[in-house]
Amino acid sequence: MNRRAFLTSSCAALIATPLSAASCQFEICRSDAEWRERLSENEYTVLREEETEQPFTSPLNDEKRAGTYQCRGCDLPVYDAAAKYDSETGWPSFFESLPNSTGTRQDRKLVFQIRTEVHCRRCGSHLGHVFDDGPEPTGKRHCLNGLSLAFVTV
Repeated sequence: MNRRAFLTSSCAALIATPLSAASCQFEICRSDAEWRERLSENEYTVLREEETEQPFTSPLNDEKRAGTYQCRGCDLPVYDAAAKYDSETGWPSFFESLPNSTGTRQDRKLVFQIRTEVHCRRCGSHLGHVFDDGPEPTGKRHCLNGLSLAFVTV
């Protein structure tokens, strides 16, 4: 093995190692095949590939009953209907999540904008994004994909 081949394979191994180690950093871990079996194609694209559904397509956008919104990936309660409001953006929006239900991280997929992604703290599923233009008392807008959520009435 020459030096170039050794360096190339070593770098590839270093890059690949964190990806495999980070693939299961949540309480609920499933293989790609298990996620695909559990979710529809559109749900998989949003929850696991961090895509965004089209605005005004989710029936949850118009949901007004009392209840709880759960992560579609693992059924963890993540938002209370009492925190939901109409942001007029076309996606279900909330001013806060339930305690210890979500996590955030930077989303740098857009070239000129850094957004804050919100995900389920238990299974890591992508729920949507958090913005600083929401109502009081938090001033936050959790702009979520309806495909990421399941609604359960009280």
